[in-house]
This record gives sequence, structure tokens and C-alpha cells, in this order.
Amino acid sequence: MSEPDTLPADVADLLAAVAEALDIPIPSIETADERNHYRLLDRRTMDVRIALQCLLRHRDHPDLADDAAYIRSWTAEYPVTYTPFFSRTEEEG
Repeated sequence: MSEPDTLPADVADLLAAVAEALDIPIPSIETADERNHYRLLDRRTMDVRIALQCLLRHRDHPDLADDAAYIRSWTAEYPVTYTPFFSRTEEEG
């Protein structure tokens, strides 16, 4: 049996940046928070899509570290500004 392949470090870092960008807390039940959650997720999804499309268009010159940094910089530019949802058990604990 062969050893399972592992992801190269730069690929793992890029995937981590994508996951971090899209992993935002669910909003409270307030309409404004739900709207802001949707807008933030839409914005971050667009940024991730652009980074990945550029990477795929320029396959001869991949720089996954730069792509991960790009995603992280745009994620920092658009932080969570809405109130996240907390269950009663979270509030009591």
C-alpha cells in the first residue's frame, strides 16, 4: 500500500485562506444583521473567486503564497460588523 499524498504547504495555506474568508458567523435575527451578513459573504465570495480565477488563468506562474495573502488582505478589509447570533446556552455559559 502506498503512503497517502499530503498537500503541499502553499496549497494548504491557500485553502486555509479561502476557508477563513468564507467562515463567518451567522447573524442575529435582526433584519439589518441578516442583510449585512449576506453582503459580507457575497463580497468575500467575490474576492475569493477573483483570486482563484486569476490563479487558474495564469497556471504557468502560480504564486499561491501571494494568492493566499491577497485573500487574507481583502478579508481584513471587510471584517464582520454585524451582531452574530448567540444561543441562550452560549449567553449563559
